[in-house]
Amino acid sequence: MNIYSLLDESSIAANLQVSSKEELIDELVDLLQEKVSDDQLKKIRESVFEREDIMSTGVGKQLAIPHGKCSSIDEIFASFAMLEDPVDFNSIDNEPVRLAFLLVGPAQKNSSHIKLLSRISRLMNSSTFRDKLLACTSSEEIFQTFKEEEIQYFGS
Repeated sequence: MNIYSLLDESSIAANLQVSSKEELIDELVDLLQEKVSDDQLKKIRESVFEREDIMSTGVGKQLAIPHGKCSSIDEIFASFAMLEDPVDFNSIDNEPVRLAFLLVGPAQKNSSHIKLLSRISRLMNSSTFRDKLLACTSSEEIFQTFKEEEIQYFGS
């Protein structure tokens, strides 16, 4: 499964303004509202915050990958936000977050979830790619940048 196939312009926020980690996660979850019911959105939010309470998903290099598994959904969903101003995320490198990728999936698709988290991490580990994203000014540009980079990096 491709990362870019999980995203579209409605699930990407460019230059998002938030003041906290919690507000950022709420906004990332809200980006899924066109794809899931209100009840599913509530359960997704609970699962992501529950996972975040275990350990911060601020992975360093100004990136966070909040994620969770939710029994009320039967497919994998994702959203992405680029922040106008970085926020503290309790990241492993103690640096604030400027890029955030949310991934949520059904509890029964654990291996797909782990593979996608790994793919996101590998792609986002490239400083060149992160710089390309930070130069984007719209959701459409961000989507195209993900698509081009993933095809170049993974071949599909």
